[in-house]
Amino acid sequence: MRKPQRGYARQDRVKEQIMRELAELVRVGLKDPRAGFITINEVEVTRDYSHATIYYTVLDDSTRAVTEEALEHARGYLRSELARRISLFRTPELTFIYDDSLERGMSISHLIDKVAKEKPVDD
Repeated sequence: MRKPQRGYARQDRVKEQIMRELAELVRVGLKDPRAGFITINEVEVTRDYSHATIYYTVLDDSTRAVTEEALEHARGYLRSELARRISLFRTPELTFIYDDSLERGMSISHLIDKVAKEKPVDD
């Protein structure tokens, strides 16, 4: 019989800690001038903690491509710094993916507003 879980599962705590540490590392530790203002939105970790997918956005969309290059270039550094800050049996390999969900949400909202203006709803 399984015990009921109290609070967060360990995997959730690890994800949050990775997110906090990477946000700090990107903010103060990443010295690459190509990196724009980066926001870490979400982190997904495999069950064995061997891989972590980091979803991020940038403040200025024009810096998106160079920021991606900067993150790829700094991936080893970020992983080694993460290993120093977080006590895990295995430090996960990092994969960075640009998170376009905010842009998609704004686009959908804009389309809804546009349709609402074109055709008023009858009660």
